[in-house]
Amino acid sequence: MSNLLRKPKANTNKEVKGKYEFLKLKENPFPNTPFVNKNNADIRYNGSIYESRIREKEHNKIIDNFIKVPQSDPNHIRLGYILDYSYVGRGNGKSAFALNLVDEINKEYCLDISEEQNKCFGLHITPEVSGRTKTFYSFIDLIFETILDKGLIEYCLASLRLESISELYPSVDIENFENESDLISSLNDVNWYKENDIEIAAITKHFYDSKDLNKMRNGFPLNKDKNTFYATFITAQKDFGKYYNETLRKGKERIDFLFNDLVLFFKAAGFNGAYLIVDDFERIPDFQSKKLKQEFALEIRTNFFDGILENAKIGFYNMILVLHAGVPRLIEESWAVSGMNRRSPMNDESRQTIRFDNLTVEHAILMLEKYLEEYKTEESDNSLHPFTKEAVKLISENAELNASTIIEKAYTLIEKAVEENVLIIDEDFVNSVLGNVVEESTEDKEDISSESSEDLFKKSKNNK
Repeated sequence: MSNLLRKPKANTNKEVKGKYEFLKLKENPFPNTPFVNKNNADIRYNGSIYESRIREKEHNKIIDNFIKVPQSDPNHIRLGYILDYSYVGRGNGKSAFALNLVDEINKEYCLDISEEQNKCFGLHITPEVSGRTKTFYSFIDLIFETILDKGLIEYCLASLRLESISELYPSVDIENFENESDLISSLNDVNWYKENDIEIAAITKHFYDSKDLNKMRNGFPLNKDKNTFYATFITAQKDFGKYYNETLRKGKERIDFLFNDLVLFFKAAGFNGAYLIVDDFERIPDFQSKKLKQEFALEIRTNFFDGILENAKIGFYNMILVLHAGVPRLIEESWAVSGMNRRSPMNDESRQTIRFDNLTVEHAILMLEKYLEEYKTEESDNSLHPFTKEAVKLISENAELNASTIIEKAYTLIEKAVEENVLIIDEDFVNSVLGNVVEESTEDKEDISSESSEDLFKKSKNNK
């Protein structure tokens, strides 16, 4: 007999509740490995769950010292640092901060947060764990790859073409696109030019002349469009990638392209700067010899400050290095030998340094509330449910106020509460799961957040 219509006799009609539902949660709100991976689709892992109030002071300093300063100001900061002064080191929230800063920059390309002073794009750059980025040449390859990933060349090509079309072909209707993405796609599609009887060579020559793009080398990919009299070819972003990887030789040719030709191209398309946020920067000096460190620092000085290329002249790229507490001692000698310590000092007194201090218990509460909010099944007067504030205080002290460790322990406590059917995560439950957290009186010991942080950069110099 066929099984197509046969059904089991034991059918359950009971509504099966989710594992976390009795805690009023859809899932465990916390990641089991609390390290940011920007390519993970899960919001618990990619930095999307972010409480901005935790780092409001640091954020405001970056906005005031970097983004609100006009790029036309010759004294604008070209190289800065997000420097962890907390003794807890890794897991202090720097990567999540950096990712959300880049998202904020790219939302309106800084026009909103700079009060229309700057139009800048942001890039989040992460050197490989393997040490592949130990040379400056590999570093600029990574920058270019990130530019391609963000679709910035597509955007700029569309911007240049749109401006010329508006002047040369005013009758062409560009208002009927559903969104900006469709407009950009059409402006970079040769078939759209055929359909609208637009001569690609004419618009290319127009923006080349009006934008002074003739300073770029003859091989620049966009040059081909000046000879495309019939709509059979139009330069696209992939042609830039092919030119960089297959035509340009690693080294000086790629440096000239990134720090001169692309800067002119981005400027012509309306940008006056960019912010390169280099996360986990220590992955570079960790793999470098003394010679490589000095060469790397000298290349930064040449291409960001003193060289003859366009970027050094105007400071188009603004680079911010994200550093753990021990990293300055890895690069201080090369910074001194190259003169980088004078051009961009790495200390408390400099405007270039954004100090990342210890979290507080109040910060921990805000952070857990943010994660919980994303996974609640119903509204509640207690935004910390199922945790009590006293429990969060104990968790924070047990984790030495390290953001990643707090989240990791919160994950463990949720799982344990589900396993033991515990409705409220209070002090007793925290102590039973994490081990006794002995509380000393405030007379004997100040809160951990008030302990002084070590400036390891100064310490390393004094120990010499």
